[in-house]
Order: sequence, then C-alpha cells, then structure tokens
Amino acid sequence: MNTQKITTPIFQLHRDPRGQLVLTDADGHQQVGVEPARAFPISGPDRNISICDAEGHEIMCIETPNVLPNDVRAILEEELARREFVPVVLQIEKVFADTDPSEWNIVTDRGPTTFLMNDSDDDVRRLGPFSAILVDTHGIRYLIPDTRELDTASRRILDRYL
Repeated sequence: MNTQKITTPIFQLHRDPRGQLVLTDADGHQQVGVEPARAFPISGPDRNISICDAEGHEIMCIETPNVLPNDVRAILEEELARREFVPVVLQIEKVFADTDPSEWNIVTDRGPTTFLMNDSDDDVRRLGPFSAILVDTHGIRYLIPDTRELDTASRRILDRYL
C-alpha cells in the first residue's frame, strides 16, 4: 500500500459573526483574528502561506495549500485576495461622520468608491510619518502612501481621524 505523506497541519477556517477569520486546530483550540500571508508572493505565490495570529506572530506555515480540503482552501484564497487588494487613495471627497459607521466617499487609483468605516483607532492608522491606511467594515484596506500628496481638503478630513 502506497501512502502519501501530508505535511500540512489539519485545521479549519471560518469567519465569526464579526467577519474575523478564526482558525480551529486539530485539538479544537480556536484563534480569532488570524491572517494569512504569502511568504513569497511573487516567486512562489502557491507555496508557503503563513497563518499569523492577531499580533502578527506566525502560528503555522502551509507548505502546499493545494492539499487542503476545498472549503478551507477556498476561505484561505478568498482572504489572501482580500488582503492583497489594496487600492491607493488619491482624494477624500467627503466623510459623513454623523452616522456610525461613517460613510467615506473617496477616489482611488482604481476609480471612485464609497465605503463604510467604524470609528475605531484601528480603522485609520498611520504607517509611518507620512503614510496611512484606512480599513472599511469589510476589512478592505485603502493605502495613502504619502499624506502630503493629498489635496488640502483631503488632508483636512484625514487629520480629524489620525
């Protein structure tokens, strides 16, 4: 009898009611807020996917994701696609802050869009002295590589949240 050695750990992935990714390991232990990341997104996008905890520490590395069960692989691929989709903000047109979540109308390198964003410190973050990231209620990230390149009105709006 010929047996195939599977080097990938057995686990399950699902989303909780808040939309966070939850990993359940073989022993039934759950970790909420995990995030997958490709170790080599350009040279080896289909190999070596890290699963990191909410603090960014690697929990496991999946050497060959194609051996995962279809449902787990589908969630993993969906999360990676969401994580890797990062439009660049060119202009902040208007923010309707009188509701929670607030509604943001922006222009990105992929065109104009409107999204909802919770009023949380985690949803508008500085990435350095002049860059920032916005995270909408669906977890989509919008990058501002250099806040100094935004027009004056956009910078004024953004300054209220940074």
